[in-house]
Amino acid sequence: MANIKALVVDDASFVRDLVKRTVRNSFPSIVMEEASDGKKAQALMERGAFDLILCDWEMPEMNGLELLRWARQHDSYVKTPFIMITSRGDRDHVMEAVKEGVSGYLGKPFSPEQLSGRIIKALGSKLKKSAHVQSAPLQDAFKNSASLLTGASTTVKAPASDNSQTASLLTGATSGMEQVKKAAVKNASSAKGGSKGVAEVRFSDSTVKCIIKAISLTEIKVIAKREEKFPGILESAVVDLELEGEVARLNGYVHQLQAVDKRMDTDFVSIIIRFVDEDPQKMEHLSKYMARF
Repeated sequence: MANIKALVVDDASFVRDLVKRTVRNSFPSIVMEEASDGKKAQALMERGAFDLILCDWEMPEMNGLELLRWARQHDSYVKTPFIMITSRGDRDHVMEAVKEGVSGYLGKPFSPEQLSGRIIKALGSKLKKSAHVQSAPLQDAFKNSASLLTGASTTVKAPASDNSQTASLLTGATSGMEQVKKAAVKNASSAKGGSKGVAEVRFSDSTVKCIIKAISLTEIKVIAKREEKFPGILESAVVDLELEGEVARLNGYVHQLQAVDKRMDTDFVSIIIRFVDEDPQKMEHLSKYMARF
């Protein structure tokens, strides 16, 4: 059987590389192509057929929702699995994508296991019948995602981690946040600039509320309380910055981790996150945020 063709669409090259690496390791029978925005993806889709689309929502030129609408208006892509991979996890956006015919939804940041599960659920028997289905990585991926395959429901749901994150925001949960603020005040006297506001940083399996110590167009430095689940170097991250009622969701990765105090049992950690977005709107939002300080 011919290889399965998939297209990953995201304006951040770091995210595209992460998706391609995960697919290559877990599904050797899938051939990957990439596009940095909806317009480029549209051109590739017109030139040849794809069996799976993995697409970001927020992109310049043409966003993911616009590409989804275009795809569903063409016979060749009416039923093609289309997975939206995005930092937008609120119910309204999920429902909007469902109405337009999205096949699945995966919130950023995501783990390789989460991405593999969505791909298996989307491709189903086509993936099982592919030429390399007996390869060890693919067998492991199917084993780890058995619960997804046994479910008969076709309802698209946001990942459980996204739901818990949203619930935390809606209920105004502040446990731990006061401790973070106190630590920031304590350390501000010995650091230039002090605090520059509060941000929420989301990782694949945890959400951390932080005090911003420094911010630029390329990176952000935050102070966070050390938790049981903490990110590693190069782990994907989404930084939520609120300005005038709007939230910018900035994609990035963990560049540096450092203890705030010079002791092994320190409760607080300094994290530097490098941004990877190339979306002009996000950069404009970031510039406005920086201008406040």
